[in-house]
Amino acid sequence: MSTCTIETPLGIAKIVGDSNGISSVSILNSNEDVSIIIPEELQDCIYQLRDYFKGERENFSLKLNPQGTEFQKKVWRKLQTIHFGKTISYLELSKQLGDVKAIRAVANANGKNPLWIIIPCHRVIGSNGSLTGYAGGLHRKQWLLEHESPYKQQSLF
Repeated sequence: MSTCTIETPLGIAKIVGDSNGISSVSILNSNEDVSIIIPEELQDCIYQLRDYFKGERENFSLKLNPQGTEFQKKVWRKLQTIHFGKTISYLELSKQLGDVKAIRAVANANGKNPLWIIIPCHRVIGSNGSLTGYAGGLHRKQWLLEHESPYKQQSLF
């Protein structure tokens, strides 16, 4: 497995992957040095993340290889169908997966998503519109949702 770190508007992100695909993208809560040498198998991921943060990319086209249970992978696949700029509640996600009673299991799988931003778990919110739960911190979830919002706040001055 190859690893690198990059700077993003939300902090240092760590990317892990190999020729089988990207297995992890996570935001770090520490000040690590940014990688100088980027492994070839991670370069496309970095380019696509940079395009996303510049507002030039809404969808990722990467070979992914997340590790998890079959149920978690099912949830992560469903998360990838949430369109850029849209949100969905945990309850609605559970319904779409065919079992409204699995809401806690769905929320748990969402929280274990190893591919920050690429599998857009930040687009899942509470039924009342609240920004409930986010492994990267609610301030990052809010930033990502605002970044993806079609309604940009404009300055009056």
